Amino acid sequence: MNSDRVAPADMFLLGERDLLTTMLDNHRATLAWKCAGLAADQLRLRAVEPATLSLLGLVRHLTNVEDGWLAEWGGRESALAYGTYSPEDGYDGADFDGVDSADVAAGLAAWQAQVDESRRIVAAHELDAVLHYADGDVVSLRYVLAHLIEEYARHNGHADLLRQRIDGATGE
Repeated sequence: MNSDRVAPADMFLLGERDLLTTMLDNHRATLAWKCAGLAADQLRLRAVEPATLSLLGLVRHLTNVEDGWLAEWGGRESALAYGTYSPEDGYDGADFDGVDSADVAAGLAAWQAQVDESRRIVAAHELDAVLHYADGDVVSLRYVLAHLIEEYARHNGHADLLRQRIDGATGE
């Protein structure tokens, strides 16, 4: 397996914005790397019963995560591609539950489109900018980027285990 990630040594002296966006892009590239070269049925493969975790589910989930955190920064309401979210109940799980017959190419394309939109949104705002979310939270863009890095880091650990289960491939 191979990836387009920036070598860590290249990041040691970056400024804050470049460091955060490079780290986030590295995690995005890691997810793409973990999915690369697999057939649709392999991307849909569940980790272990009864868990609903799959590589395609992770892609769909992270599509929702990026949209959920950045849509309002882009001047629109979140339009989650998979399922629904409410502050009381959280996500309904459709991002993970609906993969058995899901169009894999469409899922990967939706994730890439969301990543592209997220990059445009982030580039348009300062790190210190704050947004008043509909649920009453006041959040800085700096926090959003740190949270996205955290989400990808956690789920890339899952992706590594899933990929190893599928074909034995490992790597950070």
